Amino acid sequence: MTKRPRNTVEQLRGASRLAIEAITRVVDLVEAMQHVVGGGPAILGRPLLAPTRVLSAPVYASVRGVTRMVGATLDLALARLASMPGIPEREHDTVLAVLNGVLGDHLEESGNPLAIEMRLRRDGRALELERAALRAAYPDASRKLLVLAHGSCRHDRQWSLPGPDQLAALARELGFTPVHLHYNTGLHVATNGRALAALLERLAGAWPAPVDELAIVGHSMGGLVARSACYVGEAEGHAWRRTLRKLVCIASPHHGAPLERGGHWIDVLLEVSRYSAPLARLGKLRSAGVTDLRFGNVLDEHRDARGRFAPGGDVRRELKLPEGVRCYAIAGTRTPRPGGRLSSDGLVPVDSALGRHRNPRLTLAFTDTWLGFGMSHVAMLSRPELHAVLRSWLSS
Repeated sequence: MTKRPRNTVEQLRGASRLAIEAITRVVDLVEAMQHVVGGGPAILGRPLLAPTRVLSAPVYASVRGVTRMVGATLDLALARLASMPGIPEREHDTVLAVLNGVLGDHLEESGNPLAIEMRLRRDGRALELERAALRAAYPDASRKLLVLAHGSCRHDRQWSLPGPDQLAALARELGFTPVHLHYNTGLHVATNGRALAALLERLAGAWPAPVDELAIVGHSMGGLVARSACYVGEAEGHAWRRTLRKLVCIASPHHGAPLERGGHWIDVLLEVSRYSAPLARLGKLRSAGVTDLRFGNVLDEHRDARGRFAPGGDVRRELKLPEGVRCYAIAGTRTPRPGGRLSSDGLVPVDSALGRHRNPRLTLAFTDTWLGFGMSHVAMLSRPELHAVLRSWLSS
């Protein structure tokens, strides 16, 4: 069942709850560090640890108690205001997208109103996936659908730099009806893949015209979510999967991104020393979606059974691109021209974006690939060279 839209007061209520949780976690961190420092030398068995805990426990318990009391009072007050009409604030989309990208799994698990619910949208407004509602939203609905899946910490109205949505305009020019995906990028890629597969099945069943062709364009994490959805759709025999003709992944980290790996090794190094170990809790605030980018996890079984923060290598099994679909990959490099060593686009290495891996079984066999020189991870979406490549692929 679709949840009702959340108004500004509800979002403020969610923000206050998140702040209270953050204060409580910081108190936990400070208390843990005091125990480490005040406990005495480890070689002597930390003889002062028990007295330190006894003396400090009432103080920290009091701070937590007052914090939670303030939080409960504020939550109650905001709850009374939540029935007031909401104020549309388009700029909130960007803030919420970043917040969900970093902490989206926690927001979802705690039932926080700031958690983004996966929806298909048009012009920033959620679509009701019923035939009459879709006919009203798309009076000129074509038999060709193009679904645009955004990347991590972004939202559906960020497919170009400030200005018109150029990719949506290109889609319409080629006879497609563009539909934008909006989702919580802090959840596991596989979780979002299952949800997207289910949404596409509902969309295909309710679309005002028979769907002859479906294409998906995913930027960054959006490409991984699309691949995951394809796997689910095929396994469950979804109708939309049989109409899927093209999949384009733009700067998607099919084999991971070094920034997440760097964050993972910072966690490991912090835990080497008992004095810095409590600080590793801060690194573990990274969302499930972010940690999936370490190696490009697409399925649940791609994740390490020991947990997403466990030290270790890539445990993914082979996963081919969807059969019967023309699959394309685009990579960007900040290197200005061909020749010499290729840098990444600032976030995703070229080999990862093009599906290349030193293990041949993990290499992805794309129908075609393209490398854009002098292009960064986000700015490439507005580059006319990229649009020309998309035009060629989507019209073939």
